[in-house]
Amino acid sequence: MKRICVIDGQGGGIGSTIIKKLKEYVGEKVEIIALGANAIATSQMLKARANRGASGENAIVHTIQSVDVIIGPIGIILANAMMGEITPKIAEAVASSPAKKLLIPLTQENVEIVGLSSIPLPRFIELLIQENLKDFTDK
Repeated sequence: MKRICVIDGQGGGIGSTIIKKLKEYVGEKVEIIALGANAIATSQMLKARANRGASGENAIVHTIQSVDVIIGPIGIILANAMMGEITPKIAEAVASSPAKKLLIPLTQENVEIVGLSSIPLPRFIELLIQENLKDFTDK
């Protein structure tokens, strides 16, 4: 079974929204793992029906080495993002993971991605799923 990992921090709202949409699209065809930078984020993603979840730096660094796809806001590859919850070790591990990374260009950091249009989060998630996971779920 293919494994998709969703990483989020702070309140877990972005991760929860991603997981809800993923479940609508893929159902139980894949295992969805919620990895929170903190326990609150993980709890919210588990409520959104992730199959499993874990919290903290070590859980994230260890788990992402054995998943097929990593999904999250772009902050998961920025050291000290999400008010410091994304440690340099997490950012490096995500960026170095052999998994395909699907990053949503939402950030509260002082980073701007030039050339992107401003669209709401739900639309970003729909595009992510429809354009990037179609082949993944058909296999």
